[in-house]
Amino acid sequence: MLDEVLKALAPKAGGVYADGTVGGGNHAVAILEASSPDGRLYGCDRDPLALAAAGDRLAVFQGRYELRRGTFADLNQWVAAGSCDGVLLDLGVSSPQLDCAERGFSFQHDGPLDMRMDPDQALTASVLVNTAEVEDLARVFWELGGERQSRLLARAIVRARESRPLETTRQLAEVIERVSPGRGRKAHPATKVFQALRMAVNDELGNLRAGLESVWAILKSGGRLAVITFHSLEDRTVKHFGRERVREYTFPGSVDVPELRQPRAPEARWLSRRAMIPSAVELATNPRSRSAQLRVIEKI
Repeated sequence: MLDEVLKALAPKAGGVYADGTVGGGNHAVAILEASSPDGRLYGCDRDPLALAAAGDRLAVFQGRYELRRGTFADLNQWVAAGSCDGVLLDLGVSSPQLDCAERGFSFQHDGPLDMRMDPDQALTASVLVNTAEVEDLARVFWELGGERQSRLLARAIVRARESRPLETTRQLAEVIERVSPGRGRKAHPATKVFQALRMAVNDELGNLRAGLESVWAILKSGGRLAVITFHSLEDRTVKHFGRERVREYTFPGSVDVPELRQPRAPEARWLSRRAMIPSAVELATNPRSRSAQLRVIEKI
């Protein structure tokens, strides 16, 4: 959604921007080009391979960017508060990560059951699959993947690992296929389980909640936060964050009781009430973008 992101952030000369999921650098390059000759960009990523690729792409903008390895939840620790005109978060997993069998993100390529965005962290999908209790696995599959057969699949996985540890993506996919055959389905029966495991291994929702607070702090008044989500839980989290800030009242406690509301000035406004979705042209060239949604919040 490159065109939509550029329209939302409206990069300008002299502007300061942050890309919290810099990946291979596609969005970062476009932002720096659009903010020439002196716009600046801060970028980070948990994946060292992605960060290296971004560094190669951005080399032509020497002196106008700074890249660091890490999560966007830590951006406020090294980017000055109120300094950015725009921040981009492009959530989920990237195509290079999906297409690399050694990363273990996809059942379409046989590789180690890994799924770590940060290869230095201890928790892998294999550790989770081979040590978690049935109820814990079922909860992950249901809450993060919306898998209706969560308990059935969790029990099957625990039974299978009693014979041998599940160490590869193919082994896990085969267990799921035996329990839930894919005949007549549009999607592979392992799709939701793999998504849920990836989100759990990388604590994607926890990182998003902390990250939204972090990047909000580095935005200046009039600055815009653009978030691309690929999952209903991510989108719901972004909507909740935005609604809290566009609201014209506050209330004590965690329950909104109308009689206890107190007026306040809103902190933000939605650039658009509805999420933007990929164009037909993008869907034709990049089918993986079909579930993408872009929401943009402007800080007041």
